[in-house]
Amino acid sequence: MNIFPIKALTDNYIWMIEDLNQIIVVDPGEADRVLQYLAAEQPKGIAILLTHKHADHVGGVTEILTEYPDTKVYGPREVEGFEMTYIEDGDQFSIFNHEVTALLSAGHTEGHLSYIVDSMYLFSGDAMFSAGCGRVFTGDYQAAFDALETFSRLDDDIAVFAGHEYTLTNLKFAHSIFPENEVIAEALGQAEVLNAANHPTYPSTIGREKIINIFMQAEDVTAFKDLRNLRDNF
Repeated sequence: MNIFPIKALTDNYIWMIEDLNQIIVVDPGEADRVLQYLAAEQPKGIAILLTHKHADHVGGVTEILTEYPDTKVYGPREVEGFEMTYIEDGDQFSIFNHEVTALLSAGHTEGHLSYIVDSMYLFSGDAMFSAGCGRVFTGDYQAAFDALETFSRLDDDIAVFAGHEYTLTNLKFAHSIFPENEVIAEALGQAEVLNAANHPTYPSTIGREKIINIFMQAEDVTAFKDLRNLRDNF
């Protein structure tokens, strides 16, 4: 199995899960580069997996469906505009023989879902980034805090693939809060090298996030909210 990103919009990642000439497209915020890849590869099966309703994650779905009408779409009920299979928290289902488990990870949106694929790969959308988390547009900081708590209980070796390339800024923020933290300083240096080379900072892992993601280290929702407010203005 091959997992790789297609860059979209300003800093989005559309994750492509390719295996046995079948492709799962995660959060296609735009269609052009996805359609170019599909035209070149001519896969025998295509599916789309959506984490949440924001346009920068679903904006390319209609065009892909127009070109490939047999494509099946899976995602939370908050997504509207096309025929799809609705997924709920805790659902376990198969896409092209890959086992997928849905995890409610709200806060960024009310119904945001993240997905564990084959017990090894977490696609966290905008609920969690490397060294960060999504803005809490709902105002429900408890839900966002609970999502990170859910992630923290996952196995340390699960690989993490998020929806945006925010790692460098997230680590700069973390370093500003904890300037003496050598682990964060080292991670910041690594992110600077990757960013300069235009190379993704993903995948991360749950274990790595536990030590560099200060939002996952917040003791309670009040501490989490304080950090998120600081990050919103960083």
